[in-house]
Amino acid sequence: MSNVLVTGGAGYIGSHACKALSHAGFTPITFDNLVTGWQDAVKFGPFEKGDLLDRPRIDQVFAQYAPIAVMHFAALSQVGESMSVPGKYWRNNVMGSLNLIEAAVAANCPNFVFSSTCATHGDQDNVILDEDSAQIPINAYGASKRAIEDILRDFQGSDGLRHVIFRYFNVAGADPDGEVGEFHQPETHLIPLMLDAIDGKRDALTIFGTDYNTPDGTCIRDYVHVCDLVDAHVLGLKWLQEGKQSRVFNLGTGAGFSVREVIEHSQTVTNRPVPYAEGPRRAGDCTKLVSGSSRAVNELGWKPHRSTLKQMITDAWRWHQTGHYDA
Repeated sequence: MSNVLVTGGAGYIGSHACKALSHAGFTPITFDNLVTGWQDAVKFGPFEKGDLLDRPRIDQVFAQYAPIAVMHFAALSQVGESMSVPGKYWRNNVMGSLNLIEAAVAANCPNFVFSSTCATHGDQDNVILDEDSAQIPINAYGASKRAIEDILRDFQGSDGLRHVIFRYFNVAGADPDGEVGEFHQPETHLIPLMLDAIDGKRDALTIFGTDYNTPDGTCIRDYVHVCDLVDAHVLGLKWLQEGKQSRVFNLGTGAGFSVREVIEHSQTVTNRPVPYAEGPRRAGDCTKLVSGSSRAVNELGWKPHRSTLKQMITDAWRWHQTGHYDA
């Protein structure tokens, strides 16, 4: 089977991608420094511990496995932290990605699938964000991802590195089989934080900002199921294998939900109340981010099957109750 190097393969999205790649007939090679990932999540192929700031280590892994493609998830991704310590994000995300891209070129690995973000589009209210929407990030996290997109385009021009870029925002849910799921320390994502509050693992969920220009005053985000998301990444890899041009795809449902709406759905799914408190806005948070995905549907043939809010919360709740990694 063909090897695919998966950076961040021990993390939330990366581990689900490894399962999807394995089912599609590839061998995923997880490359992860385990700073935010979990070795328990590596179940579908070999594991190589390493850091993207260590170029010789990356070269070793390319030489050992000769991957046909890279699927790049590894990144720091906390918006608030990126506002307070931006250098950490530029160093880790951009310099690490540059090392990886240069190593791929040196190893004659011509196909690169990159996990970007709708945060590159910044704060654009009442707009369905498609691939041609302006990129005006308002935090260092989004800016670092936009920079990596630019690097990929430059290396296509200089070295023929073909790439597929996926931009998405809030990923939710978990593997329906319960083999992998979402587990961060510290946890920063809305749905697992909410589920922690529901079952008493934290005192209350904090709603950051209730004065946004939205119907209920809370931020609106587009949510996509992690299994649907990684299916798109496998399709993106196959797109490149077929010799098609480099392409950007936005992934979402086109339907945004506010924080209060997510709370209401969670109470319905779990049949439990969500204890919450109201707090001030966080620096760098956008009012509304909703991502269209018509290009992915029409060109890749992407069909999201589980990306309803009810299904995402149901799968997340199942994992939350039964799945975990050793901390």
